Amino acid sequence: MYVPAHFEEKRVDVLHDTIRKIRFASLVTVTGEGPVASHVPMLLDPAPAPVGTLSGHIARANTQWKDSLAGSAALAIFLGPDAYISPSLYPTKKQSGKVVPTWNYLAVHAAGPIRWIDDAEGLLKIVTRLTEREESKRRQPWAVTDAPADYIQSMLRAIVGFEIPIAKLEGKWKMSQNRPAEDRAGVASQIADEGDREAAAVAAIVAERGK
Repeated sequence: MYVPAHFEEKRVDVLHDTIRKIRFASLVTVTGEGPVASHVPMLLDPAPAPVGTLSGHIARANTQWKDSLAGSAALAIFLGPDAYISPSLYPTKKQSGKVVPTWNYLAVHAAGPIRWIDDAEGLLKIVTRLTEREESKRRQPWAVTDAPADYIQSMLRAIVGFEIPIAKLEGKWKMSQNRPAEDRAGVASQIADEGDREAAAVAAIVAERGK
């Protein structure tokens, strides 16, 4: 990922917190036919330090797990809020007119060697943890053990898990940091009023990063 210094985020705690908030990622691996991507929820474990391990699962019918080249790295891409930034949001437009449109966005990339998991115990652990994470927000959380054990075992045979010990972790917060303070303030105040949830989230980050 191309990351100019003013957009770079290197703090592991911030990157980990962002991964845990986004939760859903694109899993990219290399095959003999080229790159392949799947889109799946992922778990993050802090070990091994300092950057941790990702895990999740894909459908067994998805041949990505069979086609990925042995020993090749996988890339997990977590995308945060994004928004179009019009030149009209910049107060400096009135001064010189030398402004152009852009796009603000947040992205975290985590790369490392992928290990596919095909044993029932390992798969059950991944499925249970993913379920507990998501169901914990509900008033009446569903548990894997609520379903018949033989049914869960049949469902596990339909998936393949994975682990990615992270070897490279990088973050890009492209949030108008390269603009003058008055332009950042203009972006933060005006796109928040456009009635778009993504734009409102970007506005909050622009304001926070401008401090």
